[in-house]
Amino acid sequence: MDPYRIETSDSGSQVLDMHVNISGRSSMPGKMKGRKARWSVRPSDMSIRTFNPIRAIVDSMKVKPNPKKTMISLSIGDPTVFGNLPTDLEVTQAMKNVLDSGKYNGYAPSIGYLSSREEVASYYHCAKAPLEAKDVILTSGCSQAIELCLAVLANPGQNILVPRPGFSLYRTLAESMGIEVKLYNLLPEKSWEIDLKQMESLIDEKTACLIINNPSNPCGSVFSKSHLQKILAVAARQCVPILADEIYGDMVFLDCKYEPLATLSTNVPILSCGGLAKRWLIPGWRLGWILIHDRRDIFGNEIRDGLVKLSQRTLGPCTIVQGALKSILRRTPQEFYDNTLCFLKVGVEMEHFPEFENDVEFTERLIAEQSVHCLPGKCFEYPNFFRVVITVPEVMMLEACSRIQEFCEQHYHCAEGSQEECDK
Repeated sequence: MDPYRIETSDSGSQVLDMHVNISGRSSMPGKMKGRKARWSVRPSDMSIRTFNPIRAIVDSMKVKPNPKKTMISLSIGDPTVFGNLPTDLEVTQAMKNVLDSGKYNGYAPSIGYLSSREEVASYYHCAKAPLEAKDVILTSGCSQAIELCLAVLANPGQNILVPRPGFSLYRTLAESMGIEVKLYNLLPEKSWEIDLKQMESLIDEKTACLIINNPSNPCGSVFSKSHLQKILAVAARQCVPILADEIYGDMVFLDCKYEPLATLSTNVPILSCGGLAKRWLIPGWRLGWILIHDRRDIFGNEIRDGLVKLSQRTLGPCTIVQGALKSILRRTPQEFYDNTLCFLKVGVEMEHFPEFENDVEFTERLIAEQSVHCLPGKCFEYPNFFRVVITVPEVMMLEACSRIQEFCEQHYHCAEGSQEECDK
């Protein structure tokens, strides 16, 4: 008989487990401390709080496209899908060389190789916004850069200021961490500049940071130098640090000038997020970065140390891409960037489309009738607009535009009291 089991014969053979601790004393299961002896596995509060509005809205669309027309999707913000926007040959060759070298197959420091951080610092360094390797944290894409910045700047119960319309990931990440999101308005009649007065009115003692996305996703706008200076004035006056999402920096048309926010500030600490995904057309390679701009040492060591500690939760971004980073940044020809830009605002005046309740219904019907898929503005906290991407081949874009025009002509109605304008 097993010395740690008791056999009873009351109703057949009954076995009662006993547990022996290292001191030799036994204990009965009924007297054990700790979890209750029944299954109770529940999702975490963070998982329950996590909500991606794009996925929630798009996945709930049950509409089927018009079977008579080939589907054209203007909703997927991935430049690689159609194969018409490949990255430069220098970029792919750099990756091949690193793979062949066999030198970057191991673990790297959680914040990235020193040599790779030095390359990023050198690439973005300028007299108005100096950078060293210690000011660079490499991340798994720009999304993780934003996540780390929010995690280091804000605690549960605090709030952050986010643009409307704006990239939905800000809300998804913040609310999953228990951080409140306050939406400040962008003004379409002013080329999507910030309503500065309204934005400043949202700031209180619990405001942890201000998110500035320039160039803007989804608006495509580029803030002027003077507007950026006014934004910085608000941040300085209210002593609020800035998280600058500048992933689309250097991807503006020739008639616009992009100003990195940090080049205009000496007294507002800024965490600038960027990466390889957009400019180099390689979103799947997952390499991003945080640039720490803190000319007045307001962050001190605490924020830097916090970012390092947070990055140590994982083992850092892809080492292969880090190894290729020097060649990617130094050897990609200017012609590649120019050609990408050579390849590229759509509001819906709902009063002229009375049969549709909102922009979601508008885009659903556009799919059903014309097989053109766009994202409703509701995904970006901005109803009555829809977003199109411009990464599809030219022939598909022209066809999509033709179908959108046909759809609008079929459903357009003059607003009440504006018949004379319609007759014109």
